[in-house]
Amino acid sequence: MRIAIIGAGAAGCFAGANIPYKEGREVVIFEKSNKALQKVKVSGGGRCNVTHDCHDIPVLIDKYPRGKRFLKKTLYQFPPQKTIDWFKERGVELKVESDGRIFPTSDSSQTIINCLHDQLQKNKVKVEYSKAVTSIKPENGTCIITFSDKSTYVADKVLISCGGFPKAEQYRWLLGIGHNIEQPVPSLFTFNIPKHPITELMGISVEHVTVRVQGSKIKESGPILITHWGLSGPVTLRCSAWGAKELSDRNYDFNIFINWLDDISEEALKYSLISIRQYNGKQLVINKNPFGLPKRLWEYIITSCDVNTDVKWGDLPAAAQNKLIKKLVNDEYRVSGKTIFKEEFVTCGGVKLSEINPKTLESRVVAGLYFAGEILNVDGITGGFNFQHAWSSSYIAVKHMVDK
Repeated sequence: MRIAIIGAGAAGCFAGANIPYKEGREVVIFEKSNKALQKVKVSGGGRCNVTHDCHDIPVLIDKYPRGKRFLKKTLYQFPPQKTIDWFKERGVELKVESDGRIFPTSDSSQTIINCLHDQLQKNKVKVEYSKAVTSIKPENGTCIITFSDKSTYVADKVLISCGGFPKAEQYRWLLGIGHNIEQPVPSLFTFNIPKHPITELMGISVEHVTVRVQGSKIKESGPILITHWGLSGPVTLRCSAWGAKELSDRNYDFNIFINWLDDISEEALKYSLISIRQYNGKQLVINKNPFGLPKRLWEYIITSCDVNTDVKWGDLPAAAQNKLIKKLVNDEYRVSGKTIFKEEFVTCGGVKLSEINPKTLESRVVAGLYFAGEILNVDGITGGFNFQHAWSSSYIAVKHMVDK
């Protein structure tokens, strides 16, 4: 039997790593670029966020903006604990961080890459690079795969695990075999705020803020990072994931509000300031930051509220105090554009889930054709959820490919 795996990313390589060598079985991974596991290498700042320490499947499923019903069938079969066990059995120790994200104890994505490469070699899986697929043609119970270099490969079973594509026309070769595509748009992108003074604070992060998008239900809490182009960090990326389609429809032009004090209300902050002014009345506002915000951010907030640098807390005028309250809990910014990173690109959209059997990951359109990972219309927020979907779907797919 000849098995072709399209794509040498997380899903594709994990698939190959789970097909044991057997006499008479040939397994080949075809990768369009000249590198394997590129997202694995750069994810989590080069540490690889393998999965998440969430073992309650209904809670886990809620971390995926798209594909919830489908994931009920896949994540129960191969949950995060099985991912942890799989890597541990192959000598990779993992650790859980305070926010639930799981990384190798080495803090290096190379540990995960080496593990997968070793398993591919053990299974005698071949990897061929610079092999971009142009068409797949079902014929007499096989699939004839044609590549951009005009070469072909005839496979008995095919797993498509090539990740998502940013443009609809890049899915043309899948449309040619009868599958339909949910329109792809970017997910997990950062917010651009061109030429805004806050970008001068690039590099500053705040651990607990709340961001909401005006005119929508999109609201997330967590860490934020100020960059030279605008806002990034987990809270921004989560907002972009939940709002992928809506923000695309708005052409990435919208207003956001930031509560720099997490979820404290204006009313609660007013009461807090009574105490602050009482006990810190003789201290300069700019020097006495009672909220634990980074020094440069606090100075930016004070300045933008027209608070003079020589004003003491006890002398803070009512008008300036009201500006400060609004700035701290309801700070408004105009987002104009997004920034995505090629290596970490995540797609909202892909192959329609109604055309895939969630129990086996086999196509309902073409027998012997399977799908795994981001090529499907499934995507999660940041935190290891997209990798977990890749591991789960590819494991299930190859299990049924080989058993069948």
